[in-house]
Amino acid sequence: MNNVSCVLFHSRQDIIVSNSEDKSIRVWDATKRTGLQTFRREHDRFWILSAHPEMNLLAAGHDSGMIVFKLERERPAFSVSGESLFYVKDRFLRTFEYSTQKDTQLIPIRRPGSNTLNQGPRTLSYSPTESALLVCSDVDGGSYELYIIPKDSYGRGDTVQDAKRGVGGSAVFVARNRFAVLEKSTNQVLVKNLKNEIVKKSVLPIPTDAIFYAGTGNLLCRSEDRVSIFDLQQRIVLGELQTSFVRYVVWSPDMESVALLSKHSIVIADKKLAHRCTLHETIRVKSGAWDDNGVFIYTTLTHIKYCLPNGDSGIIKTLDVPVYITKIYGSTIFCLERDGKNRPIIIDSTEYVFKLCLLRKRYDQVMSMIKNSELCGQAMIAYLQQKGFPQVALYFVKDERTRFNLALESGNIEKALESAKKIDEKDHWYRLGVEALRQGNAGIVEYAYQKTKNFERLSFHYLITGNLDKLSKMMKIAEVKNDVMGQFHDALYLGDVRERVKILENVGHLPLAYITASVHGLHDVTERLAGELGENIPSLPKGGKKASLLIPPNPVLRAGDWPLLMVSKGIFEGGLDDAGRGGGAAEEDYDEVADADWGEGLDIGDVDSLPNGDIRTVLDGEEDGAHEENDEEGGWDLEDLELPPDSETPKTANSNARSSVFVAPTPGMPVSQIWVQRSSLAAEHAAAGNFDTAMRLLSRQLGIKNFTPLKSQFTDLHMGSQTYLRAFTSAPVLSIAVERGWSEQASPNVRGPPALVFDFSHLDEKLKAGYKATTSGKFSEALRHFSTILHTIPLIVVETRREVDEVKELILVAKEYVLGLQIELKRRELKDNPIRQQELAAYFTHCNLQLPHTRLALLNAMTVCYKAQNLSTAANFARRLLETNPSNESQSKTARQVLQAAEKNMKDATQLNYDFRNPFVVCGATYVPIYRGQKDVICPYCSTHFVPAQQGQICTVCDLSVVGSDASGLLCSPSQVR
Repeated sequence: MNNVSCVLFHSRQDIIVSNSEDKSIRVWDATKRTGLQTFRREHDRFWILSAHPEMNLLAAGHDSGMIVFKLERERPAFSVSGESLFYVKDRFLRTFEYSTQKDTQLIPIRRPGSNTLNQGPRTLSYSPTESALLVCSDVDGGSYELYIIPKDSYGRGDTVQDAKRGVGGSAVFVARNRFAVLEKSTNQVLVKNLKNEIVKKSVLPIPTDAIFYAGTGNLLCRSEDRVSIFDLQQRIVLGELQTSFVRYVVWSPDMESVALLSKHSIVIADKKLAHRCTLHETIRVKSGAWDDNGVFIYTTLTHIKYCLPNGDSGIIKTLDVPVYITKIYGSTIFCLERDGKNRPIIIDSTEYVFKLCLLRKRYDQVMSMIKNSELCGQAMIAYLQQKGFPQVALYFVKDERTRFNLALESGNIEKALESAKKIDEKDHWYRLGVEALRQGNAGIVEYAYQKTKNFERLSFHYLITGNLDKLSKMMKIAEVKNDVMGQFHDALYLGDVRERVKILENVGHLPLAYITASVHGLHDVTERLAGELGENIPSLPKGGKKASLLIPPNPVLRAGDWPLLMVSKGIFEGGLDDAGRGGGAAEEDYDEVADADWGEGLDIGDVDSLPNGDIRTVLDGEEDGAHEENDEEGGWDLEDLELPPDSETPKTANSNARSSVFVAPTPGMPVSQIWVQRSSLAAEHAAAGNFDTAMRLLSRQLGIKNFTPLKSQFTDLHMGSQTYLRAFTSAPVLSIAVERGWSEQASPNVRGPPALVFDFSHLDEKLKAGYKATTSGKFSEALRHFSTILHTIPLIVVETRREVDEVKELILVAKEYVLGLQIELKRRELKDNPIRQQELAAYFTHCNLQLPHTRLALLNAMTVCYKAQNLSTAANFARRLLETNPSNESQSKTARQVLQAAEKNMKDATQLNYDFRNPFVVCGATYVPIYRGQKDVICPYCSTHFVPAQQGQICTVCDLSVVGSDASGLLCSPSQVR
């Protein structure tokens, strides 16, 4: 030590902390006067120390700043077993009963023998059947102590016993009387009994620095960047997950889910370590536990939070001091504080239970909570809107503008109308009209256009709904407003030619008025206008094609609201109206719209008597309240029908019908999507038009990378699985899926697999054509046939296992012919290289061909070698040819003559790269022999052999797969995946 600058006594322990100019902070035992621990910095001298008055924190100032630290970890070691909590406090093992909240001291725990800090217990593991407890600490670099708790110790806590000890990085119980100890030096786990005797050793699959319990006989092994579950009995890995450094592991009560707690993140996974969600925190995660609903509740330094199974999270409560959750019962969280005190905390679980019910689609509980709970706030509204429940958020909102937006988003036109009336702004009426038009609610569309005084849209609305009476009145209103273009448009919509002529005449366009009247046959008007025009009468073209007049067709019917499907009412529709504001208001508004008698709407009634330009009476009518009860032009001019008495319908029938028709049906799934979801066959994915997944399947199953040869097959499959029907001229063409094996007895709700244009029988025809071309010596044509077979087989589907074997056999046949024909065509190109010609002719004879073609190949090779004076090799081919017993006598005769000539001089004039005594296969790219025992690589699809230098190249035989790639194998039948 050098120049001690500050010394202080620790507020909670018998230690002294000092710092000095030797760049160190030292901790001293005040009773023994010995040093316990030393902290150093490389370049800074410490000058001052200070202790926090309440928390276990120290601060030290140095040359370049300050640090805040604590001397020991403050997390108590604990273990939960059923209804009991076991934990260590003040060198005693204690138990806490959750049901009675009784705290009992059990046995004393040995004080660590070394004079250093951070040597207290870190973890506990308890076996309830044997009342055995493992206490792990960092003493001696990692050690454990095994205690057997006597039954008479409960309530006394003064029984001192000698624990069984051992060295190990971690120790946990894996069965009732077996525990596992991690031996880091050898990366293996030792399974011991309660006598601390080793009964089994297992090497761990990953470099492990800690082990955790993962169910009976299983361990969760932790390394720096991953965790894995290891089965001690079978010695296999059950699951693995890559994650940041895990500090704590918390299993759900049913052992189906696990939470992996890191310093600033939480990973939720299932029992096989399949990832579900990851949650990131900005401050440290301290502890966590699972509640009865499957929600993970965890604590940070300052909050209690929740995490739903889908990864949604939120704050439950703010904490004054950090706590460590041990157990959750309903709305009560039991925690351990840093000083070892048990503390129950009551929480409000309404928010996360509500979100969980939404997630699990328990809408009856959601409705009950909305009615009975005080759930509100912008955060909840935003959450519901984000998760696709604007109809639920609607019942939390008081602000009319927000209610209007949510109602439009959820398609609730009645609620939107209610809010629009209260807001009464032009923009909101316009948006309401757009949404009502989308839903086909003609009454609300008309009302919204009237409120915004949008006469142009209103006229067009009357045109498309066939309401010619209202359209006529709109033309009168346009005349009153002096809106010439609007009046002319309305006249066009109505097909009123006289009105159009009148408008043109009034604005001074006499030539246009004359032409219009003349074309439409209004002779009286034509004569009158001709007199006014005098010599300026416009000339009309004569002859030519027969013209047709632009007269709009008469409406067949006057359309109202679009028809709605009769579907059941949604859980949130109507049932929540009582919980919302003014449950009956929306229904009244909707009835008002249905009756289509807008009391405060735009009155387009008696406009004939108004002078031009005096539109104020029309536009301001709603403000003046000028609606007389006996006004024959008011409302819609609906007349009463004189119906017989027996046709009367109860009033409630209409309201009941309305209440059950405004929930949109769930859209169905496209047939192509059903095909993709149900099948693992590439051909059916291609038929569905999902080429991307089809190519991924072929790449995984057969190692195919070059899809250019398959382009036409993909297109044919997709086009062949669809048929197309013409509808109306203005309607799009209807696409109908063609299913394989369809019959009239099949259920309409069950979709069969797609029909495929490629059939196994077609390949048989291709095979025969290839054989015929080979026999005729048309090698290019034969090569094309066999290559087509190889390119079609990946997209073939067969039904039985026997057919699968036949397909695989056909691949080998086609491969042999493609390879042999390529060799022969290559030989014919090499006219200036007789040695290479002989070698290729010899290799051709080793392709597995049909017997007649093998005889032709042998005859060809024998002839080539005999002409080159390689008599020994020619004799070999002659013997092989005679062994096949050729039916053609000329072949036998030629072979015997060559053999007889060769016996006189059994020598080869040139050395060939060919040894018929040593079995070999031919490389599909270089056409050289690969003898038995030499290394080679294989095409995963056609099984052609290649020299190792061709690794990673496209196979030259099938022209599809990557040589040497990993593949699972051909999948061409549903029977292979059942």
